[in-house]
Amino acid sequence: MQRRSFLASLLAASTLPRLGWADAGSPAFLAAAKDATGAFVLHGLSAQGETVFALPLPARGHAATAHPTRPEAVAFARRPGTYALVIDCARGTQVARLTPPAGRQFNGHGTFSADGATLYTSEVEAEGSAGRIGLWDATANYARIGEWASGGIGPHDLKRLPLSDDLIIANGGIQTDPTDRRKLNIATMRPNLARLSPGGEILSQAELPPDLAQNSIRHLALLPDGRVAFAMQWEGDPADPVPLLGLWDNGALTLCPPPETEAYVMQGYAGSIAHSPTLDALAITSPKGGAVQVFATDGRFVATHRRPDACGVAAGPGGFIVTDGNGAISTLDAAGLLPRRSTALSWDNHLVALAI
Repeated sequence: MQRRSFLASLLAASTLPRLGWADAGSPAFLAAAKDATGAFVLHGLSAQGETVFALPLPARGHAATAHPTRPEAVAFARRPGTYALVIDCARGTQVARLTPPAGRQFNGHGTFSADGATLYTSEVEAEGSAGRIGLWDATANYARIGEWASGGIGPHDLKRLPLSDDLIIANGGIQTDPTDRRKLNIATMRPNLARLSPGGEILSQAELPPDLAQNSIRHLALLPDGRVAFAMQWEGDPADPVPLLGLWDNGALTLCPPPETEAYVMQGYAGSIAHSPTLDALAITSPKGGAVQVFATDGRFVATHRRPDACGVAAGPGGFIVTDGNGAISTLDAAGLLPRRSTALSWDNHLVALAI
């Protein structure tokens, strides 16, 4: 009878409908926000910026990543974070709440392996900010299965390189106090980009030149030709008009300075980055400067567009979609940057496009 009951249960489970992203409303983007009551929420947005689902977060969110096949999103806390929330976006339920091991903190970003079996999370050791990449088994309720060295101090964004399971890591180089986020090593910081194999081996690393060693590498965008664009945040003299965009090409770094007057607009801070296949262009945002700058994919400066507290940016129909802390959702295309939708939300740093 026990065997018969077990087989019946197995058969019933196998006939349950398998949910996909269409069951979650086919969102085009994920974005964390704070609503009018002060609550923190993860939103799934349509290509037009309409909310298709909104799920609560336990504290301020930062970025998110989507499972490649299942309608699951992992929302990450703002660094230094103590939660990563796995959410079933179709059912509106929590699948798992991830907590970093003792002595570790989440650092705001993560990504999946190509087959969706493994979640990778950017982490730091609380004391010293040595970088770690956490490994979580997405086939076993996201159990922790190991960690790798990130190849630097203070890793932030990470991406899986196309057509592989190699990872590219933005090691920001900043050691921070584990309680109050004070920056402790600005004079000696050494940011880098590190490429890791599927086994965690550091295949290559690329550092900025010494005169730009205080330019913290923070966020990444993948280009279709295999290159990686990266956005930086300047920790040096505010009077220095440094480039905030760079390109990584199989280990070689190229910096992309705008005209000097345009460099000052960004106030030394690029908060997010995206590539638009439609425009074949890159955009970096500055909530501090209230601006979005567009570059060609060869690094040539194209234009600056003004938008107060603009930070989230992702590829969208016709070009880019931009979110800001005042609740607006804007389009940025050949016609310029135009607000399209107003919400009662304060959008957080990132707008994550779902490539599913």
